[in-house]
Amino acid sequence: MKKVLIVGAGKGGTALLKMFQQTTIMEVVAVVDRDEHAPGLSLARSMNISTGSDWRPFLTNDIDIVIEATGEKGVFEEIRQKRQKHTVVIPGEVAYIIAELVEEKEALIATLKNETARHDLIFNSTHDGMIVVDEYAYITHMNDNAVSMIEIDKHQAIGKHILEVIPTSRLPRVLKTRQTEFHQEQELENGRKIITTRIPMIDESGRLFGALAVFKDVTEVMRLAEEITNLKEIRMMLEAIIHSSEEAISVVDEQGNGILINPAYTRITGLSEEQVIGKPATADISEGESMHMQVLKTRRPVRGVRMKVGPKNRDVIVNVAPIIVDGMLKGSVGIIHDVSEIQRLTNELNRARQIIRTLEAKYSFADIIGTSEEMMVAIEQAKLAAKTPVTILLRGESGTGKELFAHAIHNASDRKYNKFIRVNCAAISESLLESELFGYEEGAFSGAKRGGKRGLFEEANNGSIFLDEIGELSANTQAKLLRVLQEREIVRVGGTKPIPINVRVIAATNVNLEKAIAEGTFREDLYYRLNRMPIHIPPLRARKQDIPALCRHLIAKLNQDYGRNVEGLTDEAIRYLLSYDWPGNVRELENVLGRAMIFMKFNEVLIDVDHIPPLQLPQDKQIVQETAIDGGIRPLDEMLERYEAQLIEAALIQHQGNKTKTAKALGISIRNLYYKLEKYDLAKKYMQ
Repeated sequence: MKKVLIVGAGKGGTALLKMFQQTTIMEVVAVVDRDEHAPGLSLARSMNISTGSDWRPFLTNDIDIVIEATGEKGVFEEIRQKRQKHTVVIPGEVAYIIAELVEEKEALIATLKNETARHDLIFNSTHDGMIVVDEYAYITHMNDNAVSMIEIDKHQAIGKHILEVIPTSRLPRVLKTRQTEFHQEQELENGRKIITTRIPMIDESGRLFGALAVFKDVTEVMRLAEEITNLKEIRMMLEAIIHSSEEAISVVDEQGNGILINPAYTRITGLSEEQVIGKPATADISEGESMHMQVLKTRRPVRGVRMKVGPKNRDVIVNVAPIIVDGMLKGSVGIIHDVSEIQRLTNELNRARQIIRTLEAKYSFADIIGTSEEMMVAIEQAKLAAKTPVTILLRGESGTGKELFAHAIHNASDRKYNKFIRVNCAAISESLLESELFGYEEGAFSGAKRGGKRGLFEEANNGSIFLDEIGELSANTQAKLLRVLQEREIVRVGGTKPIPINVRVIAATNVNLEKAIAEGTFREDLYYRLNRMPIHIPPLRARKQDIPALCRHLIAKLNQDYGRNVEGLTDEAIRYLLSYDWPGNVRELENVLGRAMIFMKFNEVLIDVDHIPPLQLPQDKQIVQETAIDGGIRPLDEMLERYEAQLIEAALIQHQGNKTKTAKALGISIRNLYYKLEKYDLAKKYMQ
């Protein structure tokens, strides 16, 4: 390391001192100046460097460089004369030049830092993504928005070729053609859609030194544009449907002024648009009160109201419902039925019901309620299976919705326009099941139809067949089913000719097939044929978080069945339902909600705990165990009576001895309850 003596602690000397202190090859051993207030002396002392007013004592043999920064020629000459041969003396003019260059360098560095910071701020604050490549298409710069859109680590991307990061990039083409490309559509690997402009970067001499891509994420914009287009189409479609409907429809706003009627309304009432649009809802009534105004006041629908409308006093029945959007009342819609057409509409309704009953697959995946992780896994597996011809095995407890999944799989497959045949293998006797599944030839057995009969597999050709309770099949039927799955053909009962079929088989069971194989009641080879795509449907106790959504769905369904207007459950009722394990799964939940709605008063709109029949909570299971353990195993009738007595007593305790509520909760008459209280010697305890 070179040792340096600085003579002169003015502006130049101070600048040199700062510069030398930042290097590791030179060490300033002393700073000298006749002016004891010189700024360089103070700086040197703060750096623990020796100072003085005379340079002579410091000019020792170990000094390698002397910087003469006083600017005085005499001082420079004297130092040259007294220096050692190896000591280099740098004159003051050079020192000044060096000092100025250092200052200029520091100023340039500060300016560069400011410009770099300003550049980075602008580069990263824009909402557009920006990528810069050099003339060889290697990435040199990438702003934060580009990183976010491409979803890549910035440090990993810098220095890579652009095609390694964005394989569809056209920046190499821009470098080759030197042509700017404006507003080009492009889709990234992560599915984002962007609009990009690519610009070659050329300096004043015409040399190409890179290219810039500026792009916007328009994925959301394109989705919104599609939604707006769809909404316009839906609006036009709805208006076309309303105007083509044979039902008379009128719509009013939240103030009760008419905003829409259809031609059927004019035909029935005899009133034109000019007489209704913009007029109060009472304008069309000749006898009776406006149901529109009543609905706007109460926010509740009305149905089946008789009144007379129009100048001809037409006798009609009116149904009116509120229009509520995001909790805000926007108006109401009314449908008017001419009484003279009621019979015709009733006949049409009956025909429609017949058609609905004959529909093959009634449900889709949209009808499957559940957002729990277990249910979503089952749904995703079912959607994946629906797109393939593979045989599907639905496994789950009774009441979990296996048939619902079978309907949805059929409707999501390319077979949805063909038949969907449902077969409950446990509901058909073994003697009939084979002929039902595979059909029979004429004369196959006594009573066989002339010409024979097609089986359910033939009926389902090119469609799907749902075999519920597959574990209940007999050994003989299992063998024939295995042939169908292997050979894709069936042989009718009493026949010998194989009939080729193209059927998707969806099987379901709630039994342990592996255990059945071990016990010899189910064929192992059939099991492996059926188990190509097993889908496990979780029980309700394993997805209790879905219970609130299921309740909303089931209540809406039961409202239609029972003609009620129940809006939901209280928080306490939901907590009560969540505390139960639901061995009967969704089927049991629907049963409990249906019974609760039956016991509700007509003006009640929320199901409370009092409406729900007693559920067999875990402590009730203990009652059964205690009944068997305490009294030992006794005749079944006696044990059932003991258990019934304990359940009645538990219900009385839950309802604080109120026998009316207890009878309602147990689903029996009050008279029957009194009879059982006497029978089980509970009257004295609970009759006072």
